[in-house]
Amino acid sequence: MTAPASPTSPASPASPEGDATSDRVTGVRLRAVHLPLTTPVSDAKVLTGRQRAMTEVAFLFAEVRTARGHEGLGFSYSKRAGGPAQFTHACEVAPELLGEDPSDIAKIWTKLVWASASVGRSGLSTQAIAAIDIALWDLKAKRAGLPLAKLLGAHRDSVRCYNTSGGFLHTPVEQVLDNADASLARGIGGIKIKVGHPDHAVDLRRLSAVREHLGAGVPLMVDANQQWDRPAARRMGRAMEEFRLEWIEEPLDAYDVRGHAALTAALDTPIASGEMLVSVAEHWEMIKHDAVDIIQPDAPRVGGITQFLKLATLADHQHLQLAPHFAMEIHLHLAAAYPREPWVEHFDWLEPLFNERLETRDGRMYVPDRPGLGFTLSEQARAWTRETAGFGTF
Repeated sequence: MTAPASPTSPASPASPEGDATSDRVTGVRLRAVHLPLTTPVSDAKVLTGRQRAMTEVAFLFAEVRTARGHEGLGFSYSKRAGGPAQFTHACEVAPELLGEDPSDIAKIWTKLVWASASVGRSGLSTQAIAAIDIALWDLKAKRAGLPLAKLLGAHRDSVRCYNTSGGFLHTPVEQVLDNADASLARGIGGIKIKVGHPDHAVDLRRLSAVREHLGAGVPLMVDANQQWDRPAARRMGRAMEEFRLEWIEEPLDAYDVRGHAALTAALDTPIASGEMLVSVAEHWEMIKHDAVDIIQPDAPRVGGITQFLKLATLADHQHLQLAPHFAMEIHLHLAAAYPREPWVEHFDWLEPLFNERLETRDGRMYVPDRPGLGFTLSEQARAWTRETAGFGTF
């Protein structure tokens, strides 16, 4: 299989407007929202001194309106740093959206990327564009009167889901067990806990306690957050085989493609990674080298839904499982449209931002019947807004 063509080739000259163009973007509103976390969050990156504890998540919301009165809502986010830069960059490129046909989402994505090509085609620049891209997909589905999953072509109306937020390394193991029970009582199907403690014995004791508490029938995953080198990952991977994990997530540096490939070939436990990759091209390196069993893209991080769909096609061609990272409000729809049975990560952190809630029962998360993504901003989100900017008329 050859590498995919660049998604950002210069656009062909514009053709004359035809009758198919019946609507135009007339307004864009951007909003910087900072969501505080009740408890500072620590994973292996904090315990090894690479990062500070996380106390908030910065969100970039984009609202798009058209001449015919259609609206869409999308968002991107940043943890620890980068939120103000995303907002600033979005403000620079958002005017390029005005006057465009909102249906031409791929064309608009390319236009926005080329508006800021000197700062690159991945990373912070395309994460800012992601909020706009997602808003356009939300608008398109709303205009069709369909949930986004149905607009894309769903393979299922519900997706297996697992919880992460109750198993961080700062949480005492007794509380991890209580959190796991609470998640299962909410209808969530699997439990993921963090590993990567500087003392490997601590990881194994915590994991053993969780597996014994849950029993053999509950899906269990671990996430090392890139904290092991190759020898440690092999040793820990072998030591954890007895726990029959669904996967080991980010055992190595996110860009160590060869290391991931060797580990995937050596262990029975599936290897998952991809959340820290920020483009289709970076995911393609993992996919084409058989470096993971489960790919974990993040739509806001790779540039939005337009880019996510491209890499999902590549992953399906290689028969990979899919488990998108974070942002269940977006990823539920994308996972429902993936041909192979996926997983979605349940985080209740974002719930205060929206008026609506997602349904979980019997281990699955259900696609809502509401058009588009199915979410509207809450008054709390408006209260947490630090900056706004508007372009055109809204």
